[in-house]
Amino acid sequence: MPERCGEYTITLSNRPTILGYAAVGGKKEGEGPLGKYFDALFEDTHLGESTWEKAEAALQREAMTRALDKTGLSKSQLQMLFAGDLLNQNIASTFGLREMAVPLLGQFGACSTMGQTLALAAIFVDSGAADLCGAVTSSHFCTAERQFRFPLEYGGQRTPTSQWTATASGAVVVGRGGHGVQVESVCIGRVQDMGVTDMNNMGAAMAPAAADTLVRYFADTGTSPGDYDLIATGDLGQVGSDLCRELLAAKGYTLGENYTDCGLLLFDRQRQDVHAGGSGCGCSASVLCAHLLPLMERGELKRVLFCPTGALMSPTSSQQGESIPGICHAVCLVSGD
Repeated sequence: MPERCGEYTITLSNRPTILGYAAVGGKKEGEGPLGKYFDALFEDTHLGESTWEKAEAALQREAMTRALDKTGLSKSQLQMLFAGDLLNQNIASTFGLREMAVPLLGQFGACSTMGQTLALAAIFVDSGAADLCGAVTSSHFCTAERQFRFPLEYGGQRTPTSQWTATASGAVVVGRGGHGVQVESVCIGRVQDMGVTDMNNMGAAMAPAAADTLVRYFADTGTSPGDYDLIATGDLGQVGSDLCRELLAAKGYTLGENYTDCGLLLFDRQRQDVHAGGSGCGCSASVLCAHLLPLMERGELKRVLFCPTGALMSPTSSQQGESIPGICHAVCLVSGD
């Protein structure tokens, strides 16, 4: 059963297992350092659909289907789906997964959504509320640009602090027993707002949330950064991850070589024109499912702290001059060996 650990963290005594996972992406993701590890890549950003929004829905459906196929189980055995995306009213999730006919709890945590969906799926399984849950998130460069910034036809210049929204989706199936990576604990983030208003500098907006969650998690569990094989935030990019290091150092925690950010792993900043790095719900989700979980299954990583970050803004709030609140959820993953 889930139990409180310290003030903010929840430990999962039964350690739910990630039974299956999958990552799918677009052309740019395939050209990045992790391209060969994706389960499927699509050259056409429309995925054969009539709109980019339908294409993102197809990405999410493809990822969830492939993750489930790896378990050998059928969709009728799924008792709950936790899904989210960046679009208004989570339409990529609802339209992409409606054909599965599985109970759905839509989630919005911006780019932190994979941490949120994975945490909730694990808590549901650990508590006995469900035996088998799915967690999936997605993003699409073109849908995000259209909703949050400018139409692609505008051809606006991108600032050095801006990040490239991933066209990708990641999905996991969480259940009891079996072999695979286990979820040991989770720490749900608090909203942090340092007054950043620049929508092209998400890293600065989200870094305080990542630092806050990490500090609280370390305090609750009595651990330090050196106790983990890898700490992966996402997606702060270069600007935000540098700020995160500084904020943690000010609190007495040094992030060493075992710290990275999903926004820095997905793309090659020197070779691909992504400026400060990757972003979007699909960024940390695909890095988790294409890269981190396979490393853990092979025993190359034993203990990983997965900490996706999100900028809790909307087009309306930005147009009204509001600041950009950030949030970060931490999920501790351990090798099942």
